[in-house]
Amino acid sequence: MEMNRIKNLTLNKERAQRKAVFLLMVFEFLSLSMSLIYNIEHIKNVDFITYLAILLATFLSTFLINKVIKSDGILLMIVNMLFSIGVAVIYRLDPSLGRKQLQYYLVGLFMFFVTYRIMKSYNAWHNLSKFYVAISIVLFIFTLIFGSNISGAKNWIYLGPITIQPSEFIKVPLAFFIASFYTHYNEICKKPFGKYYMNLIIFVFIGFLFLQKDLGTALIFFSTMILSQFVYDRDRKLIVANLLAMILGSIVAYHLFSHVQIRVATWKDPWSDIDATGYQITQALFAMASGGLFGSGIGLGRPDFIPVAESDFIFSAICEEMGIFMGIAVVLLFMILVYRAIKISLIQKDKFYSILAFCIGVLFAFQTFIILGGVLKLIPLTGVTLPFISQGGSSMIAGFILLACLQYCGEEIKYGDEINE
Repeated sequence: MEMNRIKNLTLNKERAQRKAVFLLMVFEFLSLSMSLIYNIEHIKNVDFITYLAILLATFLSTFLINKVIKSDGILLMIVNMLFSIGVAVIYRLDPSLGRKQLQYYLVGLFMFFVTYRIMKSYNAWHNLSKFYVAISIVLFIFTLIFGSNISGAKNWIYLGPITIQPSEFIKVPLAFFIASFYTHYNEICKKPFGKYYMNLIIFVFIGFLFLQKDLGTALIFFSTMILSQFVYDRDRKLIVANLLAMILGSIVAYHLFSHVQIRVATWKDPWSDIDATGYQITQALFAMASGGLFGSGIGLGRPDFIPVAESDFIFSAICEEMGIFMGIAVVLLFMILVYRAIKISLIQKDKFYSILAFCIGVLFAFQTFIILGGVLKLIPLTGVTLPFISQGGSSMIAGFILLACLQYCGEEIKYGDEINE
């Protein structure tokens, strides 16, 4: 009797997973086809071929994740759904950027499976703490030497036609470094000032980000460190000291950087200078209000009135043309993604992979909160991207690399099928 009950539960779970995969594929097909049909007058042969390649890639990736990788297959399906929402809006705003985004997705998907195989081929990631620090500092130095200023921050490197944002990729070794530190926490604390080692290194990272004036990424790094300390560190005084340091750093940044002062003033009262500094945020608020619950429809709104709508303010464009309900759906998808990461962390018995999954979930959570908070005028705006949705190759590829690491953390659960229950 018990065996029959277990068998029935397994069959029901498999049916539910197949239904979820089918509905996701339908959603992706409709989202991509919707933007393709709307922009039919701009379509060239290369666009049609690219769209077919993307549809094939999303279907194959969903199939492979359930057949080849035996872990939390929901993760990639969530990301595919987020991508399909974002690329539909980006293509509607600018077909050339839409084509690039589709190509970035293919590269990101390729890096997802490559990263997963690399993770699987090595078993001592927790012992490479110095490597994570070294690769991060090298990327920071390269950015300072060869970087270019965009929107007040020196965080982009131009390599011919390719533009790279190294700070997006530094999030990967950051998560690995924190996981490595807390895996060996008891050993490190026995050394003189050992418990301050992670603090020192991450403050060095934040110092580099201050030199680059990339304060949005600095806030993500600092928040990740604080939350990981809250969960894994025994020294509560250190957490309070770090919170005070964050407040002091924010005050210093406000007085040092004029663009921060402008963003704070705009956050406090964008209406006082609606034709200049407040134009972007007010247009975004108007767009979300005009979309209502169900949106104006793809192509029927005016998100092109919002500067940089395809990147920083893509959430406003989504809400205007797809409605507040779609905006809520995007937020819920990110909540599910973070929830799955935390669940993997709680179930995972290997300490390193447990902490790594937690850090990756926190990185996704804070990045999403910071950009959505800025767009909704809850906090001052920062120049970070909405993961897997905003236009940009570095963010897309780095996000897929982190997702692959999280996927592997899920597969390393070597008992039961709790993660899929």
